Amino acid sequence: MRRDSIFYKLFQQSPSLLFELLTNPPANADEYRFDSVAVKEPKFEIDGIFLPPESENPGVVYFCEVQFQKDERLYERVFAESWLYFYRNRDRFSDWQIVIIYPSRNLEQSHLHPHRAFLNSDQVFRLYLDELGDIRSLPVWVALMVLTTLDEEQTPQEARYILAKSQQETPQPENRAIIELLTTIMVYKFEDKSQREVEEMLGITLKETRVYREIKEEGREEGREQGEKSLVLRQLSRRVGELPQFVRSRVESLCLEQLENLGEALLDFQGMADLEAWLNRL
Repeated sequence: MRRDSIFYKLFQQSPSLLFELLTNPPANADEYRFDSVAVKEPKFEIDGIFLPPESENPGVVYFCEVQFQKDERLYERVFAESWLYFYRNRDRFSDWQIVIIYPSRNLEQSHLHPHRAFLNSDQVFRLYLDELGDIRSLPVWVALMVLTTLDEEQTPQEARYILAKSQQETPQPENRAIIELLTTIMVYKFEDKSQREVEEMLGITLKETRVYREIKEEGREEGREQGEKSLVLRQLSRRVGELPQFVRSRVESLCLEQLENLGEALLDFQGMADLEAWLNRL
């Protein structure tokens, strides 16, 4: 399941969602703007950055990382990325905060001792989605985040509950945005299901939603292909290091189906040789 793109859409649609998860959010949380940035020389990719309003200068910048797989160098990378960005933009910001979102504690890196000062400070927040409480008691936007972590048996009933709750409590057009994200999660989570089967799970007609048109209709594949390409390139850079130009060009030439297959395969890569071997098998 491609959770990076789902969480990107969640934060893009509702930047204040991040601050709903924090104990002490900034007073102007509703004014923050979400973005994703690249820091070059060396090239780093930051999952999400929450920028304070321009009227608050300097303001506090929030860095966010969503981590759904074990990475024993996660904190080294996240701190390096964030500090480098903060250094290069020091005049714009008065302070920084880092938020790491895990599905559960068992995916956190094992060796924490070198980072104890920051991990135990008030500048770094570690959030575990499975510890937020009953999904039905959570705000709708937060519940959507937790929905991505549930097993396939539990997901349909909780998805229907979130849908009903959104229709009762959320005004338009926000409700439409929630439905689009909910169907995005379901289509990605149940890729082996037919349209009819997913419709029966939710009790709605997917062909009426934007996500189904974008994901399933061949005429709308171009935008999805570009998004998948960017996501795979970013994941590869993290997994095997900076890509040589000829390797990057080969990845960029892949079709959508190949990009999706690569997105699954790269989770097992140990280095550049594994990527090159995979490409040579095409």
